[in-house]
Amino acid sequence: MSQAGRPTIADVAKRAGVSKGLVSFALNDRPGVAPDTRDRILAIASEMGWTPSIRARSLSVGRAFACGLVIGRSPDVIAADPFFPSLIAGLEDVFSISGQVLVMAVATPGRQEAETYRGLALDRRVDGVILTDLRADDPRIELVESLGLVAVTLGVPAAPSPFSSVSVDDGAGIRLAVEHLVALGHRAIAHVAGPETMLHGTRRRAAFDDAIRRAGVGGRVVATDFSAAEGARATQELLDAAMPPTAIVYSNDPMAVAGLGVAQRRGLSVPRDLSITGFDDTEIGRHVHPALTTVTTDARGWGALAARTLLDAIDGQPPRHLSLPDPTLTIRSSTSTPPAAAVATHEGE
Repeated sequence: MSQAGRPTIADVAKRAGVSKGLVSFALNDRPGVAPDTRDRILAIASEMGWTPSIRARSLSVGRAFACGLVIGRSPDVIAADPFFPSLIAGLEDVFSISGQVLVMAVATPGRQEAETYRGLALDRRVDGVILTDLRADDPRIELVESLGLVAVTLGVPAAPSPFSSVSVDDGAGIRLAVEHLVALGHRAIAHVAGPETMLHGTRRRAAFDDAIRRAGVGGRVVATDFSAAEGARATQELLDAAMPPTAIVYSNDPMAVAGLGVAQRRGLSVPRDLSITGFDDTEIGRHVHPALTTVTTDARGWGALAARTLLDAIDGQPPRHLSLPDPTLTIRSSTSTPPAAAVATHEGE
């Protein structure tokens, strides 16, 4: 037995009375081992608690057995946004069974982010990466390709990409939220959007603009960085306007919860005076008062599918582009009909 107490191939070979080479062949299911001998070796290895060494496997097949996730956002934003823990849980659902290690890093978009990818590619520390928060003309796609890494993008890039993608129609959820509010009678609806530099932020904003235009109602957009603090600031800006909206569609739940707090501190009743919708259906939104009407997505399922797609790409399968089911709208108690006086005011504009 090794000094660390972990059985090695040599220990298994000694117990089985065969060579280390034969044990290696049997454990890796390679030809040249009689079936009864293979079964005996596998039984002994199981009895001894032998498990494969990731380092040894890496050396033998030239792979790192690790995948990277570099998140280009502020650590404060990541810590406050439940989307990322759910996404990571989905990745781990797959990687933990396949023997992969998830290597995660947080980096400032730009030079630091590029250096992080270069560091992961150095000496093949990872076999592939998941690219999140796609941007217009995203430089990471060309960078990752030049580094010889395999990748999967969360979302479809705006520019040509050699990589597989796993996407969801963000716009469908925003359209559902606007249609719900219009059906309730709202005629002045605002959107607290994400950063204009992120594709999913701009796509959600475009969906909002389109839904407002189709409904023939008034709309206004305030861009943020997706943080709760920015959600609160945007809400204050909207409510300070001479003609404040009667409903606000937020681009994530943390901003919607922050907006709910701002409205209530100002003495407004949600949803009597102001209706609010979120995005992602996080757990906290179900327990605030009133419970949050929100766009429901499956971040954990997205992570699991992205992980499986990345492993397929690492194994040499050609690029493919997969779509998750469209989001749905979960209606709770943060939305209702607008105040009659407000409707009359906006219709008289």
